[in-house]
Amino acid sequence: MSRLLPALILFLSLAWIPSAWSHPHIIELAGGEEIAPADLVAELRDTRVIFLGEVHDHEGHHLMQLEIIRALHEQGAPLAVGLEMFRHDYQQALDGWVAGEIAERQFIPIYQRNWSRWRLYRPIFTYAREQQIPLVGLNISRVITRHVARDGFASLSEEQLADLDLPDFACIVDPAYEEFILRALGGEEHGEIANFANFCQAQLLWDRVMAGNLARFLQANPTHRIVVLAGNGHSWQHGIPAQLDSLLAEPISHRVLLPEAAGRLDRTNLTPQDTDYLWLDFGPEGWQLYP
Repeated sequence: MSRLLPALILFLSLAWIPSAWSHPHIIELAGGEEIAPADLVAELRDTRVIFLGEVHDHEGHHLMQLEIIRALHEQGAPLAVGLEMFRHDYQQALDGWVAGEIAERQFIPIYQRNWSRWRLYRPIFTYAREQQIPLVGLNISRVITRHVARDGFASLSEEQLADLDLPDFACIVDPAYEEFILRALGGEEHGEIANFANFCQAQLLWDRVMAGNLARFLQANPTHRIVVLAGNGHSWQHGIPAQLDSLLAEPISHRVLLPEAAGRLDRTNLTPQDTDYLWLDFGPEGWQLYP
């Protein structure tokens, strides 16, 4: 009995944690009105690309993402999940994971070479594996982004630029982009960045490379919709979505949903030019939705 008591206490405590989907508050920014989860999923039915933002260490944001992926998958149309969390050159490992060819104990070290916080992302990766939903690595080598963040885009060599395959790309950061990134990061993180202008160039380059990998997947898989999981600073309208629009000969439908990050990106400072939907961190009554 003494050995069972800790497990019982954990079970009872978890039973009181509200799920991210049980009583969500979702605002459609264009009208400023709250919509029901079922209406959100219905509106996304014919959308080719759905960008779901996140704060990487916020467990509730990943619960939200999983529930939306699950709801879209259950609509029946072919679905894929694009990942900021994996570099494009690790696509073979992602394919092996989804196919069940790589055991979890073997996959975790591969994951950790790309990202962190496996516990938070594991339910999404596991669901994709169970349902045979393709996972698509979108990311760029951090060696490149760190180089740009330190020395600026102009410091990249011709060889590095050739490897990145960036035709007609000018890394020009406008004030609105810089201001949004500043809000997404928050004051403390910004204070630790030596050159904020170069950091924004790195973010913009990151957006462009992920958009390029996303565009190639869409062109190769014309029947698939894709949910893109990326930080709020990449998912907003002028991040990956804007770069994707610039790469495609014909526009495709896409929607952006950002989770609220109180004090950074929230209902007081986001507009339809930033996101289509905002998933509130707290309801109007002040009740916290996420654990």
